[in-house]
Amino acid sequence: MTNSLVVGVDAGATSTRVAVHALDGTRVGYARAGAGNPTAHGLAKAVGAIAEALGQALGSHDGSRVVASLAGVAGTVEALKPELAKVWGEHGITVGPRVTGDVPIAYVAGSPAPEGALLLSGTGAVAARISGFQLAAIADGLGWLLGDEGSGFWIGREAARAAVAALDRRTAEDPTGGAPEGAAGGAATGMLVELVVEHFLGAERGPTPRKDADRVVRLAQADHMRLAALSALVSRAAAEGDPLALDIVRRAAGHLVATVRRVHVSGPVVLAGSVLTSEGPVREAVRELLGDVTVTTAQDGAGAAAWLAARALLDPREAEELHPRFVGP
Repeated sequence: MTNSLVVGVDAGATSTRVAVHALDGTRVGYARAGAGNPTAHGLAKAVGAIAEALGQALGSHDGSRVVASLAGVAGTVEALKPELAKVWGEHGITVGPRVTGDVPIAYVAGSPAPEGALLLSGTGAVAARISGFQLAAIADGLGWLLGDEGSGFWIGREAARAAVAALDRRTAEDPTGGAPEGAAGGAATGMLVELVVEHFLGAERGPTPRKDADRVVRLAQADHMRLAALSALVSRAAAEGDPLALDIVRRAAGHLVATVRRVHVSGPVVLAGSVLTSEGPVREAVRELLGDVTVTTAQDGAGAAAWLAARALLDPREAEELHPRFVGP
């Protein structure tokens, strides 16, 4: 089996990645394509994205060399598996991929241990217990409107909430809008408030802080996903000691750790998602709150899927040793 290959797929709501590896972990192909979530974008679009990435990742490699495949797909549906089997067959791969959800893949991207937990905070937030590399329990992940506490969206919404409240209070204190010269919207505010107002309004400010608050509210309501972008501004302001930002960071980390503690039983906690894989105050606070729990960081999901595909063909100890070669950069 020295000439054998394995294929891993990590398909999500924004992009699809496919990795092709030899059984010794050597990466021989890698490609990205568009969104691969069939629930969010439709079956045809998801299959098309996965097919595009698979073709590019395989390149000139003979598909008959592929001995195992695994596709981790966000929003996976039953109809996806036979469609992917057709795509695999078109490339000369005799057996279609095993299809699973994206949560176990995100966990394996950070650990080869069969038992542990995933804590993900990106635009949304979810925690999961993993047992035998399968999803065993889940917490939160309830969406931006009613859940996802500690997510990038949640952090951004709290920043916008704090900013408009500060502007509203300033108007109540001085209805004429008078304030120290140079203050945004005629009101003296902290760093985070300034950053939020600038994000929404740029240099164009109203005659009073209340007018600015009203405009921020209208813009946020018109496109609520703009709130997630404020997460980076919270990190920036917290690094400078802004009290509003520091409070949001503290509460976000508290929510995330409380969520993962609901499902974590043993093994490592793998951090995933842009909020927790990027160096910053939320990641730092979460790691501190987790105390003596072993914490690792998710790396490449497509490589993780390829490792899971290869694992059944390898000695368990060898598979664990090769894990970094599959998921690393």
